[in-house]
Amino acid sequence: MDNRIQARDFLMSRRAKLTPEQAGLRTSGHRRVAGLRRSEVAMLADVSVEYFAKIERGNLAGVSDGVLDAVARTLQLDDAEREHLFVLARAANGAAEPVRKRKPKNWAPRESLTRALDAITSGPAFVRNGRMDILASNALGRAFYDQVFNGPGRGNLARFAFLDDRSQNFYPNWPAAADVTVAILRTESGRDPRDTQLHELIGELSTLSHAFRTRWGAHDVRRHGSGTKSFRHHIVGEVTLSYEGLELTAEPGLSFLIYTAERGSASEERLRLLASWAATAANTTPAASPKTAAKTTTSEARHAHKNSGTRIGSFGDRNGLHGNVPKLRPQPRHPG
Repeated sequence: MDNRIQARDFLMSRRAKLTPEQAGLRTSGHRRVAGLRRSEVAMLADVSVEYFAKIERGNLAGVSDGVLDAVARTLQLDDAEREHLFVLARAANGAAEPVRKRKPKNWAPRESLTRALDAITSGPAFVRNGRMDILASNALGRAFYDQVFNGPGRGNLARFAFLDDRSQNFYPNWPAAADVTVAILRTESGRDPRDTQLHELIGELSTLSHAFRTRWGAHDVRRHGSGTKSFRHHIVGEVTLSYEGLELTAEPGLSFLIYTAERGSASEERLRLLASWAATAANTTPAASPKTAAKTTTSEARHAHKNSGTRIGSFGDRNGLHGNVPKLRPQPRHPG
């Protein structure tokens, strides 16, 4: 991806989003655009109009940190947007980031990393890269994201969000989830503009999804460190989970994400139910028929949770709390 084009489109999109009123300016008469004019940004950042026009054309080489700070303050960039601007500027100066270790095509988790994932049993945990490929996960993560692995997503959260219709049920607020997904990919494109696999993924999604194309053109970026999300799983129904994202220092570019439910909540009970189902499904013998496996899983899961008050749900039920478990298949031990 061309650094100059990325910088140009990003700055123009941020200027267009900021109204004069938000910037503390008084206006009068008709304005052709809702956002700030270049001259207004230049005045507020205390640089000449010509110099800001050069910056906005994507010519960031040689621009001082002080000027970048002034532009970021004027455009009211958040932390993720400010970091993105500085990353683009460093790239323009030939020193974008320390050289990342390139991963082999068939990346495999270290045994110690696998043990760390497997040690987490109360919530989904997984390792992903900046392209949103799930590279490794614990057992509950494989059960939680089973539709991501089995379908158009092919283990990639972005493909799942935009190419698999089931994602609109999995994410109760699908538009917000789609926005975050694209913002993460846009951030990664600034950090590693020479990632050919990322280029291919963006090209694929742009070709196949109008919703992706629209969001990609917005140039929004995001840090994905911590927060709370809601999901609707086809086995156990709606859950609300908190997440923490950790950067793996031994594996630059990879993130370790852990989801947990509030103690004593319905979401915690539903995760326990899902873990029980996953454990039973993993132990189902290959010779057993899907119908037999479903009956066995349902019976054992209910036995494990007979005092919880939670009932196993079905794919057809919105809340996933009534009926029988659908046909089940054990998930692969190391998806993606």
